[in-house]
Amino acid sequence: MDTTATRMNDDRLAAGQSGLLLVAENRDALAVRVLAARSATTSLDLMYYILRNDRSGGLLLKEIVAAADRGVRVRLLIDDINPQSSDEIYLALNSHPNIELRLFNPAGMRNGSIFRWLELVSRVFALTRRMHAKAFIADGRVAIVGGRNIGDEYFTPREASFRDLDMLLLGRAVADTADIFERFWHCDASRPLQLLHPTRRPRSPKALRAAPYDAGEVIGSFETLDEFVAARGGMHWTDGARVLADPPEKVRGKRLRSWLMRELMPMIQSARHRLEIVSPYFIPGRKGAATLAAMVARGVKVSILTNSLAATDVAAVHGAYANYRKRLLRAGVELFEFLPAGRPRRMSVFGSKGASLHTKAFVVDDRLGFIGSLNFDPRSVSLNAEMGVVFEDPALVAALLQHFEAERDPDYSYRLTLERGRIRWNRAKGEKKLRYGEPKASVWRRLLAFTVRWLPIESQL
Repeated sequence: MDTTATRMNDDRLAAGQSGLLLVAENRDALAVRVLAARSATTSLDLMYYILRNDRSGGLLLKEIVAAADRGVRVRLLIDDINPQSSDEIYLALNSHPNIELRLFNPAGMRNGSIFRWLELVSRVFALTRRMHAKAFIADGRVAIVGGRNIGDEYFTPREASFRDLDMLLLGRAVADTADIFERFWHCDASRPLQLLHPTRRPRSPKALRAAPYDAGEVIGSFETLDEFVAARGGMHWTDGARVLADPPEKVRGKRLRSWLMRELMPMIQSARHRLEIVSPYFIPGRKGAATLAAMVARGVKVSILTNSLAATDVAAVHGAYANYRKRLLRAGVELFEFLPAGRPRRMSVFGSKGASLHTKAFVVDDRLGFIGSLNFDPRSVSLNAEMGVVFEDPALVAALLQHFEAERDPDYSYRLTLERGRIRWNRAKGEKKLRYGEPKASVWRRLLAFTVRWLPIESQL
């Protein structure tokens, strides 16, 4: 940035404002993390649900190790959602003198023995409570908050990748994010890696200093984060931005189980004209469905975008969501479902390996927006620890609304209607063919989703 722009930013920082930049494109999301890591001089703090050592993740790991090599203190807090699968990488990272790695709510048994399975059975409810929050903080000066984990599916521009949103933060919102990280880093559920592997020999981080992905392909001609921000139109500065998160005690069943949602619900219900929600996994529950219906009844236009059965990979969630579709449509809620893109998705009952829509965001009227890790489902509300940024900035809210509108375009999403008691999936404008019965979904997907609709497991989804 030029000297004038830098001076203006310093003045806004001194005034206690927050700078925000919406990051929608996958490659930009990777670039901004690479540039943030390269800008770090004292500290890098990362907390993520998933960290993969694939092409994109390997590039970020290389940048993280390079920062540690030049004396930056690195702290990595990773949820232990996939025990053992990444332990070798974790051990290599943790062996660096400037890197400390902790696992959140880890499994005690780190191998595939019968004892590992016994632990899963004996601690099934404890081990299903996860840290789903995501944050990347450099020097306590720059933060990235949103829905993306670390892995190829979040950063590559392929059709089969996730479509997601992040927010780049400066100023007061970074302090909020750093405070959240500290609470999670020091909580009882965050365990140092050496306590889980007291007898394992350290692994050298040497292999992590090489990556098959050339950073130049990602950052292009940008040498600094300031240059990237300037090329994207600069930061939006506001007094009305806060980063909120569930307390880490939530995963122990302590304090308010739905703390973050209770903070957000008054904002959602304050809508006078419109409420737009995007959530890849959407289960409103009876109370949520009633709340949305009441909002429509008082004149609020409510629209929801989630994954179609053909696009999702979590059949259990879709099966539970399907129980509410007709009720919402009868109440006047607009429902949109994202079309499958690219190759067919791998699907499991509970896992998440490749659904096309991954954005978790909402807009209230033309004044307030939210981007974060929180899905509108019981798991995010009651079980997982979530976080996100709430902001009031007309230009930024307008940009988010424009993004939502593009995602609802008939080329990308079905619009659901109710005709003679049956749901119709409407796609291209002028298309005459009626679409009933979960379009493009295989028989296996339909059967699995239908079965889950009748199982009493909604509270765990």
